[in-house]
Amino acid sequence: MAETKRPATAKPGYVVFRQIREGDWRLVGEADRMPGHTARAARAQAIRDATGGKAKDGEIYAAVLRSEWRIALEC
Repeated sequence: MAETKRPATAKPGYVVFRQIREGDWRLVGEADRMPGHTARAARAQAIRDATGGKAKDGEIYAAVLRSEWRIALEC
């Protein structure tokens, strides 16, 4: 399998999804990781950033590391 090289200037970040119903997820967007935050706080911030602050109580979101998302696409 050929390796894909990531540009040296690529920032760490997240790919954000919203659950529509059980087993059905939709891509919301991407957000850069904010340095200095814990992993949990950084994911929460990524969700706020990707939704423009419009995430509502009761909605389910997932913030996946951008690097993990890229690796998953190689399989």
